[in-house]
Amino acid sequence: MRTIPRRFLNRTSHPTLGTLILLSGLSALAMNIFLPSLPGMALYFDADYSLMQLSVALYLAMSAVVQIFIGPVSDKFGRRPVILWSMILFLLATLGCLYAPTAEVFLFCRLCQAIVAATMVLSRAAVRDICEGPEAASMIAYVTMGMAVVPMISPVIGGVLEEAVGWQANFWLLIALGALTYLIAFYDLGETAQKSGKTLIGQFREYPKLLRSPRFWGYSLASGLSSGAFFAYLGGAPFVGTQIYGLGPAELGLYFSSPAVGYFVGNFISGRFSVRVGVNQMVLRGTIINTSGVSLSLALALAGMDSVYSFFGFMTLVGIGNGMAIPNATAGAISVRPHLAGTASGLAGAIMIGVGAGLSAFAGYLLVPGSTATPLLQIMTATAVLGGVSILVVIRRERRLNL
Repeated sequence: MRTIPRRFLNRTSHPTLGTLILLSGLSALAMNIFLPSLPGMALYFDADYSLMQLSVALYLAMSAVVQIFIGPVSDKFGRRPVILWSMILFLLATLGCLYAPTAEVFLFCRLCQAIVAATMVLSRAAVRDICEGPEAASMIAYVTMGMAVVPMISPVIGGVLEEAVGWQANFWLLIALGALTYLIAFYDLGETAQKSGKTLIGQFREYPKLLRSPRFWGYSLASGLSSGAFFAYLGGAPFVGTQIYGLGPAELGLYFSSPAVGYFVGNFISGRFSVRVGVNQMVLRGTIINTSGVSLSLALALAGMDSVYSFFGFMTLVGIGNGMAIPNATAGAISVRPHLAGTASGLAGAIMIGVGAGLSAFAGYLLVPGSTATPLLQIMTATAVLGGVSILVVIRRERRLNL
């Protein structure tokens, strides 16, 4: 693999690590900065909370759709132009959210915001263009470790802005940071992919090669189901925090970031040990930690001994487990067919986000006035266990193939 020295703000070289972190972080910021504002936004638009909560599930669902198409498009046209155009469209959609006259228009613009998922998918694909195997897993972990800072602090910032200025301030912040990230990417994001030379239809015809691979499915489901616990948390935690534990927007933002703290730690562990321990073992250990965290929290809830500290505290273990499992499972999925790195990254991301969208919506549906945290924790526990089963299938498959 040809190595090009990385030089900051030089489009003839590979992008620097910091630029890839910014691109991934922008997608994470758009997903969760406004979550503490959901109750206030429901009042502003005179809409039910359940309707506004769909802004999470619909965003995730559209992100999954975007990722199905964005991988093959980037394999044909390159990572750079697709990333830059997606950011322009994201900025326009964010303006639409700000000036939406009704909840329905807001939800439409929120759907359009999901185009920014391209920056997350293609930053991972760019890593695979540059690195291979466990080294790719290590670099992806460092990229997502830096990205973890964003969901760690953005709900806190969002809650403070909501109380001080109003929910619109969150979207103005997205515009400002999105524009800054675009400028940095424009001058620093050198192309990393060799264009496939195939027609776009021919590029999409490569999908069956991935879909017929049991290892690709195993890695993708390990990532999707492990992260499913977190996505269910995204859909249900605002309700649990405000309605069950009586938290205000700023307090909710502070507690809400607990999985991101763990995710940062898990990514650091992946960055340090993926090459030494191996991709499969890192995923397996991550799923075990993930399952342990939600199982302990569920046990306390069933015993009537849960509290705001136990609920959000054990979410840190969920974050650690995902920080170990997701980067390594992603690296495994996009390494099954190295020449389809963008396509594989998009499809694996779509599977992960699609699972998350369904779980987020399901969690919001189950949590009604009078609910406890138990239904949410049951969903999280089930998906965490299934994530562990998925990587065990991969390990068994590789033993049979002697890989």
